[in-house]
Amino acid sequence: MNKARLEAFSDGVFAIIITIMVLALNAPSDTDFQSLWQMVPIFLSYVLSFVYVAIFWINHHLILMATRQITTRIMWANMNFLFWMSLVPFFTAWVDEHHLDRIPVAAYGIIFLLCVVSFRMLQRLVIHTRDANGRLAESVRSGRRTHISIIGFIVAILMSAVHPFISLGIYVAIAIWWIIPQRQWERLLINPDDTNA
Repeated sequence: MNKARLEAFSDGVFAIIITIMVLALNAPSDTDFQSLWQMVPIFLSYVLSFVYVAIFWINHHLILMATRQITTRIMWANMNFLFWMSLVPFFTAWVDEHHLDRIPVAAYGIIFLLCVVSFRMLQRLVIHTRDANGRLAESVRSGRRTHISIIGFIVAILMSAVHPFISLGIYVAIAIWWIIPQRQWERLLINPDDTNA
């Protein structure tokens, strides 16, 4: 399969996810600042979900740079990843409705945990293809950030039974950590064929 077709389809799904999330934001019914202030928790959960979707989209783009060969297994792994991503707007809306209730906050973490695990599965398939770019593949082989993120999400999900606010803090911390670019990836983006990077 042509890699460009897989990328185009995936980009379309990401765009739809973001569109659904923003359409779920309802304008305040009143025209005063207090009614707008009451929307702040909803807006913040939208921002956090948007950041996570952006992180996954960027890393999805980077991992597909590592290969020119798309196998059937990669296509199914990609569909599995996109399935869990497509549920993000639903769980974001649930958290919006119930704010710091334990079950919605735990479910919010579970959906992103499943996104991370499914993305790691996709990563592993890509870096093991015969056509994988060795340097790009090597840069993601260890999956250190991914493994630490998985642990972080599990801790946050468990913490939601004690205090959901702590869980949300962990979700924010994981997102901030992923926003910080990895130097080796930055070099590979600038010049993916440079063997001295």
